[in-house]
Amino acid sequence: MSEYTYVVEKTCPVCGEKTRVIKTRSKLMRQSIDPDFCVHYKDFNPYFYTIWFCEHCGFAAEERTFLAPMPQRHKQTIQEFLAKRPMNLKFKEERGVADAVASFKLAIFYAQMLKQPYERQAGLMLELAWVYREAGDKEQEEKALRDAAELYDMSLMKERYPMNGKTDNFVVYLIGTLYYELNDVEKCTQYLSRIVGNQEIRHSEPEVYNKAQNLWLDIREAQEKEGKA
Repeated sequence: MSEYTYVVEKTCPVCGEKTRVIKTRSKLMRQSIDPDFCVHYKDFNPYFYTIWFCEHCGFAAEERTFLAPMPQRHKQTIQEFLAKRPMNLKFKEERGVADAVASFKLAIFYAQMLKQPYERQAGLMLELAWVYREAGDKEQEEKALRDAAELYDMSLMKERYPMNGKTDNFVVYLIGTLYYELNDVEKCTQYLSRIVGNQEIRHSEPEVYNKAQNLWLDIREAQEKEGKA
């Protein structure tokens, strides 16, 4: 038994069987946080355990989706898929990078199959990028970051905010940070300028405004240093 995780039984929303899933303990020591809100913890990575999957049928999702009532049509869609292609997933109490990546890819696959909100798909893709970051796989991290940015952009165009505690302005800022992580300064500043150039946001969402302004200034400072070098 890990000092950071524990096992509980939950009912799979697709097949109805009891399955073991892993939860992380709440008392984790934070070490740092990246501009895109990836938190680094001491001696442990909780993102490896974000996804729950059923060891019987193979359905996978983050906790919120796994525990939520599933519409019958969604259940039927997944059951029909699994009837043709059964998943044989082995329960592991301790996950490595490969296990975490596989669980996220499966959850993203189901989220796409069920046409879940772009905002939710983007969140899964972003956490997958964080798993790759932990593993030092820059190429795959950047691919996942770009996919997350595009999904968040699609969400802004097609979905109504606030959603899951996020405002549309926060998501604009978040997309900017993703392009910052990708070293795409031009796209990053395009998104940040939509925040820092809007005085209304300065008053309505000062935290988002200040974060965007600080990142904007960091970029300007770095560019000026490069110009002098």
